[in-house]
Amino acid sequence: MGLTVTDAKNGDFEGITLNVYLYLVKKGKPVGPRDVMKGANLSSPSVAYRHLQKLEDAGYLQKNEYGEYTVKSKAHIRGHVWLGRRLLPKMWLYALLFLAILIVEVFVLIVHFSIETNEFKVFFLLLTLITGLALAVFTVEGLLQSRRKSTTATE
Repeated sequence: MGLTVTDAKNGDFEGITLNVYLYLVKKGKPVGPRDVMKGANLSSPSVAYRHLQKLEDAGYLQKNEYGEYTVKSKAHIRGHVWLGRRLLPKMWLYALLFLAILIVEVFVLIVHFSIETNEFKVFFLLLTLITGLALAVFTVEGLLQSRRKSTTATE
């Protein structure tokens, strides 16, 4: 299952339509069908126009007086979050959270290592190991999700 932009009235956007939408968000300025055709690697301006119309009808794009399209609103894309113009898998944010926790745990362990009991050391080493494993899991899942997004968007 690929990424979808869900809209109750207009169904799901995926594949080429999603790729066109992501191109417009990344571009950040008004673009016409020919620019979208080149930027999204489409076969013709009419294909680009059809997908632009689909996104405009769904309320995600708006057309200016020159016939160029701009992003009207950012779509919610399942499993992802927007940071500016970048779309990141939520797994990356979870990985960053666990990285911050791991850094704090290592700092506490280093500061307290010489003065604490063996029970504290063992407990904190286990805690650090569990946090490191969580970091690894979320990092791998984020990589897999990014890879799926890039292959789905280019189909």
